[in-house]
Amino acid sequence: MSNAIRADKHIKNQPALRLVSTRGLDRESWLEVRMGGIGGSDAAAAVGLNPYKSMLELWLEKTGRDATLEKPDPNDTTHPTYWGTLLEPIVAAAYTKQTGNRVRKVNAVLQHPTVGYMLANLDREIVGATGIHILECKTAGEFGSRLWRDGVPEYVQIQVQHQLAVTGKQAADVAVLLCGQKLDVHRIDRDEELIARLIELEARFWQYVQTDTPPPADGSESADRALRCLFPRDAGTTVDFSDDRSLSTAFAEFVTVRAEIETREQLEATLKQTLQEAMGEASRAIFEAGEVSFKRSKDSSGVDLKKLLDDHPELQQQYAITKPGSRRFLVSV
Repeated sequence: MSNAIRADKHIKNQPALRLVSTRGLDRESWLEVRMGGIGGSDAAAAVGLNPYKSMLELWLEKTGRDATLEKPDPNDTTHPTYWGTLLEPIVAAAYTKQTGNRVRKVNAVLQHPTVGYMLANLDREIVGATGIHILECKTAGEFGSRLWRDGVPEYVQIQVQHQLAVTGKQAADVAVLLCGQKLDVHRIDRDEELIARLIELEARFWQYVQTDTPPPADGSESADRALRCLFPRDAGTTVDFSDDRSLSTAFAEFVTVRAEIETREQLEATLKQTLQEAMGEASRAIFEAGEVSFKRSKDSSGVDLKKLLDDHPELQQQYAITKPGSRRFLVSV
């Protein structure tokens, strides 16, 4: 058992340290503070269980290598991040109305009493309620609400357990506004076994940060973005992995898997076309195990760019842009 885990078992009732006040703290300064540790919203990514962000992408952020990574604009009204921030106080107020529990803002970045890199920035603190001290506010749209059908998603549970570990508190409520019209409240109790494992895995991730060593990629789109950010250029050189048994095995398995995927995709296309051919002009077909629809989408309008440039060639130079090239991964066997 690591020292961090032993320490947490002995100090679970001790309050968190107030690392820095967030009153009047601008976003850039807040982000800089977050770079110094693992926050609640980082926890699931740090242990490889965030469906939206990989361990590798989080590592880029914590080591300051994420400058070219696309990030959500906090003022972009088309992005869920904007609405999550805007609706947080409304969710908190609705929680109080629904449960009768009073809440207040903490206005500080909190730090674990002994594990210095474990940080927390709570949405709200619950006051005057027995045995429950933390409120986590969430919003979920049409797609995101599917993740809440069976209760609190795993990555949110990890976030809350991280917050309980930092603060020493025993329970938290998660209030989630589903599709803007239904508030569900879920209770999460402190899980000592899960927290011990979480501290162990977060320590492993923080070791990657401290040693400036990238963690392994996990096959996600997030990891793909991170790799393209980490290695944007090719040096025109060749590396010989012929004598590296591990990498040569990985390459052989990669080639085999790609061939299997191509075969399955061809079979999928053939079966799909068989059903389309049988349906003809029908819009919907029902089968023993389910159904399919085959409908025409609405007409859309666009611009014939080729004709426009043929008629007005001067626009080509006037509005020309340079798109940076990206690295292509080509295989030869």
